[in-house]
Amino acid sequence: MNILFTSSEVYPLIKTGGLADVAYNLPKALKNLHQSVRILMPAYSSVLKKLSNSKVLNTIQLKGESVKIIETQIYPSRLKVWLIDCPPYFDRPGNPYVNEQGQDWHDNALRFGFFCEVAALIATNQLGLKWQADIVHCNDWQSGLIPVYLQTIISKKPPKTIFTIHNLAYQGLFPYSTFTQLHLPDNLWSPEGLEYYGQMSFIKGGLVFADTITTVSPRYAEEILTPEFGCGLEGLLQHRQHDLVGIINGIDEREWNPAKDVSITQHYNSRTLPAKSDNKQALQTECGFTQKLANGKQPLLIGMVTRLSEQKGIDLLIDSIPALTQLPIQLVILGSGDLHYENTLHAAAKKYPDKIHVITAYDESLAHRIIAGADIFLMPSRYEPCGLTQLYSLRYGTLPLVRAVGGLANTVVNSNDESINNLTATGFSFTEENPLALQQSVKYALACFAQNSLWKKIQLTAMKKDFSWKKSAQHYLQLYQEC
Repeated sequence: MNILFTSSEVYPLIKTGGLADVAYNLPKALKNLHQSVRILMPAYSSVLKKLSNSKVLNTIQLKGESVKIIETQIYPSRLKVWLIDCPPYFDRPGNPYVNEQGQDWHDNALRFGFFCEVAALIATNQLGLKWQADIVHCNDWQSGLIPVYLQTIISKKPPKTIFTIHNLAYQGLFPYSTFTQLHLPDNLWSPEGLEYYGQMSFIKGGLVFADTITTVSPRYAEEILTPEFGCGLEGLLQHRQHDLVGIINGIDEREWNPAKDVSITQHYNSRTLPAKSDNKQALQTECGFTQKLANGKQPLLIGMVTRLSEQKGIDLLIDSIPALTQLPIQLVILGSGDLHYENTLHAAAKKYPDKIHVITAYDESLAHRIIAGADIFLMPSRYEPCGLTQLYSLRYGTLPLVRAVGGLANTVVNSNDESINNLTATGFSFTEENPLALQQSVKYALACFAQNSLWKKIQLTAMKKDFSWKKSAQHYLQLYQEC
């Protein structure tokens, strides 16, 4: 099948979050399943500077702008990427969505509306590329208008479309003036179209007009049908629930492999699991922690690599710090985000230097060292469509401790008598959205940690789990074929 995979970011060209990882790894897995895949994304200036091999496929005029379609490849996978180069929209500093001061670009709606229109023209072979899509796979609000253009404007026989929700909270909401600037048909301004309580909603384009809707875990697909997680769109999603499918994201098993990870101190696998302790000792040293307690026992080392936001449940952790510091634990946190959370965590680290270490930055190598070195990986999220770091930690035998929502509920099996005995336990989870529930889960994990053979049993079960992209890609391919 000819698959056009559209995304606003793609690793390793540009990345702000998990979407970029998916936009590289899923197309790569589909290519390995012998599909003809083209990734399509905007040609941001930072991306163009990275290109060492590229060629211009065509230059066109659209809405008064000169647009180049540039082809490059991502090595070693040799994935073909098509870039839409339109300098007035994409040649600017900052990341894809915000300027250097962290403020949304004032014309984001026009930028990504333009991206969607060009994508629809490419998908229907109207830009001279001699390639027509069978399937267009759209991702999040930035590509939400592609199904709209295909269904209502561009083509009488459009290719089939899949729209994937990575996080329903980000909807691409803009004022009515945006709708008029995009020159969309008047009949689309209605609750059945793109109107959302007086605003224009890009994500509704995908939810209303795509042939199939997917999201990144089965649990999240159920949750977004409810008022608690539906972000005001639960009614529309209930209407389309027969077209809604949840598929767990995969992980790059070559990049996240404790047996070959170049970022960690000591390689290990399930047969050489004791070697994992070398990574713990190195991480403790790096954080200024002692390696043993006064009684000679090992502290439980808890790691977090996260965005510091309310979604991630950081306030639940902060409210738990006084209680947690009374326990034989150490906590290392890598992440950035809400300035209030950053300052509060730094203050806690200053107050408890022997217990808490905080790094508010982006450091990919350190993320690997934390996931390899920690005993527990903490994710107390309020909601989590899929989550990737818990999948990495499972592979590294670092047991996730999570709130049982979204993809976390689908991928982490809580340790209790039954799950431990039947060899399905892979971590720890709690359900209530409060600090006490988090603290109780940590205390239970500590009790298990004190039993070496039990802990190793859970680690080995976790490391056997298969979250490869091949499995997810086969599910997507089946969806494409059924469209």
